[in-house]
Amino acid sequence: MVEEVLRFLAVKPEGVYVDATVGTGGHAAAILERLTTGRLIGVDKDPMALEFAQERLKPYQRDLQLVRSSYAQLPQVLEPVGPGPVDGLLADLGVSSLQLDAPERGFSFRRAGPLDMRMDPASPVTAADIVNRARESELAELLDRYGEERHAKKIARQIVGSRPVRDTLHLAQVVTGIRKPKGRQKLHPATRTFLALRIAVNREQEELEQFLLRVPVYLKLGGRVVILSYHSLEDRLVKHLFRQHAAAHELQLLTKKVVRPTPGEVRANPRVRSARLRAAERIRPE
Repeated sequence: MVEEVLRFLAVKPEGVYVDATVGTGGHAAAILERLTTGRLIGVDKDPMALEFAQERLKPYQRDLQLVRSSYAQLPQVLEPVGPGPVDGLLADLGVSSLQLDAPERGFSFRRAGPLDMRMDPASPVTAADIVNRARESELAELLDRYGEERHAKKIARQIVGSRPVRDTLHLAQVVTGIRKPKGRQKLHPATRTFLALRIAVNREQEELEQFLLRVPVYLKLGGRVVILSYHSLEDRLVKHLFRQHAAAHELQLLTKKVVRPTPGEVRANPRVRSARLRAAERIRPE
C-alpha cells in the first residue's frame, strides 16, 4: 500500500519523517525519493531487517539514519537525533516477508524451524519457552486473547500433553490434531496459535499501545501518522486510541473508515490482503 501511505503522509520535501518499523525499507525508499532537504529516521528492533534496509537504502544515505530500537522507545530514539516533533510517522505492523521466509526465525509453520519468533534476537523469551513451560491455563488465556482462538482450551491441553514440542512443524501438527481442516479453509488451523505466540513473545500489544499513546507528542502541528495493521486486535487498538486522541482534540482522523489494499495489489502480493490503513493529523488542542 505504498501509494496510499504516501498519499496520507503528504510528504514534504523538507520534512522530517520516522518510519517506526522500517523493515526491508520499501516504504522508506518511497519517502526518501520525495525528500530534498528532509530526513528520514528508520527504526527497527530486528538487526537482520536493518542490515537489509541499510543495503537497499544506500542511495539515500545522506538523508537517512537507521536506529536499532523498538518504536515503543521512540522518545529515547529521537532525543539524541534531535529533530524535535516530526512531520510524519509511519508504522507498518506485524511480521515481514523477510522474517516469515527465514525458517530459522520460527515465525512460519510452512517449514521446520526452532520455536523462536523473536523480532529482536536479544529478547529473553522465545516461543519455545512459552509453549513448553507455561501452565495450561496461561496458554489457553494467551491463545484466546491474542489469537482470538475459539478452541484455545483444547489446543492448550493438547500442547501440554505433547511436550516437549520440538519445532514449528511439530507445533503445527499438534494444533491441527485439534483443529482439523474442514473443506476449503482460508486459514491454516495453526495460524491463530502462531499469531498469538508471536504477539506474546514480542509484547506487540503493549508496545503498540505505548507508541500510540504518545503519537501527538511526536508530531508537529499538521504532522501526520499512518498505521498499517494486519489483524483485528491491532486494528481495534489503533482505532480506539486514534478516536481517544480525536476526542481530546489532539488528532483529526483522516480515515473515517479503514482503507484496504486494491484488488490488483492483493493479486500481486497475497500477503497484503489483510492490511488495514488508518491515518490522522496533528491539530492544535482546543
